[in-house]
Amino acid sequence: MKEIGVYQIYCKAMQEDGTGDLYAKYEELKKKLAKEGLFDTSHKRKIPLMPKAIGVLTSSTGSVIKDIINVSTRRNPNVNIKLYPIPVQGEKAELKIAEGIELMNKLKQVDVIILARGGGSIEDLWPFNEEITARAIYDSEIPIISAVGHETDFTIADFVADLRAPTPSAAAELAQVDVREVKYKIDAYQKRMKNSLIKNLDLMKMRYKKAITSRVFTKPLQRVQEEYLKIDISVKALQNAIGLKLKDTKSNLAKNISKLDALSPLKTLSRGYCISEKEGNVIRSVKDLNKGDNIDLKFMDGVKKAIIS
Repeated sequence: MKEIGVYQIYCKAMQEDGTGDLYAKYEELKKKLAKEGLFDTSHKRKIPLMPKAIGVLTSSTGSVIKDIINVSTRRNPNVNIKLYPIPVQGEKAELKIAEGIELMNKLKQVDVIILARGGGSIEDLWPFNEEITARAIYDSEIPIISAVGHETDFTIADFVADLRAPTPSAAAELAQVDVREVKYKIDAYQKRMKNSLIKNLDLMKMRYKKAITSRVFTKPLQRVQEEYLKIDISVKALQNAIGLKLKDTKSNLAKNISKLDALSPLKTLSRGYCISEKEGNVIRSVKDLNKGDNIDLKFMDGVKKAIIS
C-alpha cells in the first residue's frame, strides 16, 4: 500500500508569466538610451590597430582573463595586459564596473579597454544592463570592446560600446592584429620592393647599354658628317640646276639673236640695199615723193642726201 504525502507552498511574491520584469526593464532602458543617441555609430571610437597596452575589466578568477591573456600574447607577445578586477555579477557590481572604466580613463595607461565576462542568465548579466554602466562606457575617452556573455547574449553594454565581440577570446583578437600576419605582410612587401628594385635596375642597365652603344656615343661626328654630306649634295644639285638653267637661257638667247639678226634691216643693207626716208619717215611708195623733195638714203655704212628731180 502506497503512502500519500502532503505538500504546502508559501508564496511571498508573484510576477506575470512571459518576458518578466528584468526583460521589461532591459527594453525600457534600451529605448531610452537609443533615443538619447548613446548607440549612434557617429559616437563610436576607432579601435587602435596595434595597441601597446590593453586594459581588461573582468573577474580576476575564471577562464575569461586567462583566455584574453592567452590570445593576446599569442597574437602579440609584446602587448601589455593591465587587469582591473571587478565583480561581474551581483549587487552593486555595476558601480564597480563604472568605477573601473573611470579609473582607466583617468590613468590613461591603456590604448583600448576590454569589458568582459562569461555567459550566464539575464540576472547574472544584469550589471551590464544598468544605466550607470552604459553611461560610463559612453563617456569613456578610451575605446571599449564589449565581450559580455555568449555570442547570442546582447546587453546594453554591447550597444553602447565602440565594438562588440561575441566572446572574450574574440575581443582579444579584435583588440590587436596578429604580429605574425604583420610580419608576413612586411616580408612580402620587402620581397616585392626588392624584386621591383632589381627589375628597375635591370631596365636601367639595359637602357644604359643601349645608350652607350648608340652612334651618338660611338661615332658622335658621324651624324654631323652625314648632314654635311646632305648639304653638299643639295648644293651640287642646286649648282647643276642653275647651270642647266643658264645653258638653256643662253641657248634661247642665241636663237632669239639669230632670229632678230635675220629680221634686222641692217642685214638687208649689208646685201646692197638702202633705206630711203623723208623727214624721218620711211618712203614706201613713189607717190610719197614730189619733185625737189630732199630725202635721206641710209646705207649700211652711212647716210647720203638726195634731191628728187
